[in-house]
Amino acid sequence: MTNKQLKNLKDTLWTTADQLRANSGLKSTEYAEPILGLIFLRFADVKYSKYEDEIKAEFDSIKGTRMERSIHEIAIEKCGFYLPEEARYDWLLNLPESENLAQKVKVAMEDIEKYTSELTDTLPKDIYYSVNSEDDPLVLAKLLKAFKDIPADVELDIFGEIYEYFLGKFALAEGQGGGEFFTPSTVVRYMVEVLAPTEGKILDPACGSGGMFVQTAHYIERHRAKGKQINLRAYGVEKTGATVKLAKMNLVLNNVRGTITEANSYYRDPYDSFGNFDYVMANPPFNVDEVELDGVKDQPRFNTYGVPQNKTKNKKKDAKETVPNANYLWINQFATALNENGRAALVMANSASDAGNSEKDIRVKLIESGIISQMVTLSSNMFTSVTLPATLWFFDKAKQKKDEILFIDARNIFTQIDRAHRKFSDEQIRNLGIITRLYEGKTEEFDALLDDYRTKLAEAPEVSDDEDIMLKSYWQAQIDWLTERFPDGTYRDVVGLCKAAKIEGEDGIKDQDYSLNPGRYVGVVIEDDGLTQDEFKQRMMAYYTELSKLNEEAHGLESKIAENLKELFQ
Repeated sequence: MTNKQLKNLKDTLWTTADQLRANSGLKSTEYAEPILGLIFLRFADVKYSKYEDEIKAEFDSIKGTRMERSIHEIAIEKCGFYLPEEARYDWLLNLPESENLAQKVKVAMEDIEKYTSELTDTLPKDIYYSVNSEDDPLVLAKLLKAFKDIPADVELDIFGEIYEYFLGKFALAEGQGGGEFFTPSTVVRYMVEVLAPTEGKILDPACGSGGMFVQTAHYIERHRAKGKQINLRAYGVEKTGATVKLAKMNLVLNNVRGTITEANSYYRDPYDSFGNFDYVMANPPFNVDEVELDGVKDQPRFNTYGVPQNKTKNKKKDAKETVPNANYLWINQFATALNENGRAALVMANSASDAGNSEKDIRVKLIESGIISQMVTLSSNMFTSVTLPATLWFFDKAKQKKDEILFIDARNIFTQIDRAHRKFSDEQIRNLGIITRLYEGKTEEFDALLDDYRTKLAEAPEVSDDEDIMLKSYWQAQIDWLTERFPDGTYRDVVGLCKAAKIEGEDGIKDQDYSLNPGRYVGVVIEDDGLTQDEFKQRMMAYYTELSKLNEEAHGLESKIAENLKELFQ
């Protein structure tokens, strides 16, 4: 499915879903729940269909033997959940209008929860009685029909794109506060590409809908050895009850084992995170300034590198002292949650890279400890509900080169989706990710990536694809991008793209006042126009002559307009 096809599908789905606001009996703050519930049903049905024959075959083969098991046990083992007939999407869609559809949908949700303990008290149920209205008693049926249009023959990550699109739309419709915003899947995929997880325990202390866990599981699935099971356990914390439910749905749909806890990560640490995790990933809320100092200052996960504090105490009577900014609480949490070989990635406001006062003191300790492995600046408009640019921080507890940090400026690397939104393409994710692999000395992965591109180049037909991109030119451009920047197949600093900066030494991180802003180190590319000095002067003189001529014409037009106006009013 092309970007254009996917966008058209998303727009159609959103237009249909908008009927709920216009024609139902729900408040504007309530319409997200039933829609996402129906999308869950559709996702679940598509995934279950892929395993259905395998489930039935095993059930029939052991039926009547001592090894006999119930069909729902086999289904959960193979697919992660069980869908009885009354919970199948087509069964609900084809019910006659005389049936109470809201009740049938509720029963479907109850049946799914009955066989999948991870979803207990998670799926929406009674709210479907409020979807229809007296003016339009078929809103629920229309929504079911609309979501049926999600193609059944696409990969599951396309369903994830649609799922995330709706989450982003709901975030826009309902507003976002406290610096919270949805993380697009391509940004998460790049974070995972850098971390290169294999197995173990992963924490997301601000997990939202669980996208970090899902993309981590997808990465491990693609890279695991044949026949090896995924050994990943997800631990999520989310303060909003409705979002906790979405995260649980997402984990079940993607067969990720894990636990999601409803809690405020500033004041509660439900998994005793200190030194306990192989991986930590999150997009926490930015610039929160209402966290109470007394609630965090004595927690080792927050005070190991120092707690951010105001220079002067709050003078308001009876007011509790707060931290000036919670950004460095999150940064501390990531650094301290890692075990001896742990790695982490988080999205953070650009301002944190150069923050001063107590935040700078914390940053100095983190830098000198050698735990920060990489900093990446993203383009603006990469996020669904905000236009601000952001920076990715990467930590590696077992980092070999503790005296330097890799900086990458990715502000000019993106694919424009529409006027207001950008993303990474699959190849941009791989190209950026390979910089990290080269820096780590894994040149064989660079060679493998080039071989893959060359194979695609050889196989590409001499025609345009649906988006009018010549495939051969496209794949050649990927090869050129890599070989021009890393001609020897090894890491090197590239002006405007990447720089491995030492902590000490001339122009090192210490000399830059411990800034972690990649722009300070990477530099700016100055394009060579290929002109000699005399040729440049001649070209500029030609421009000047042309400009002078245009100015003369403009002055003539001004005089003519003035004369015409004068005659008009005489």
